[in-house]
Amino acid sequence: QVQFVESGGGLVQPGGSLRLSCRASGFTFSTYVMSWYRQAPGKERELVATILSAGGSRSYADSVKGRFTISRDNTKNTVYLQMNSLKPNDTAVYFCNAPRTNWGQRGYWGQGTQVTVSS
Repeated sequence: QVQFVESGGGLVQPGGSLRLSCRASGFTFSTYVMSWYRQAPGKERELVATILSAGGSRSYADSVKGRFTISRDNTKNTVYLQMNSLKPNDTAVYFCNAPRTNWGQRGYWGQGTQVTVSS
């Protein structure tokens, strides 16, 4: 069964940094494109960053470009999100998933990890 376990969130001051991790299981991780998403209170879930299966090509939402870096370790079935220069509007619950599947529509989401940026 497809599973995602996100971790690494917390409370951080504006300008601070966090590194999120998402460990995946139930599928051949190394062959799937992976993405990070976030959902702020009262808003829809949005795509934050995407990385191809081999890790070479990455893309980012305009709102995080230059501040966030997505990476992956296929030996650990884990995708990471390094977040620097955090802003209050980065506050959200962060999730990972495989965007080129229907797992998200079928409800296969992890519990997410809460990121709160506040002074």
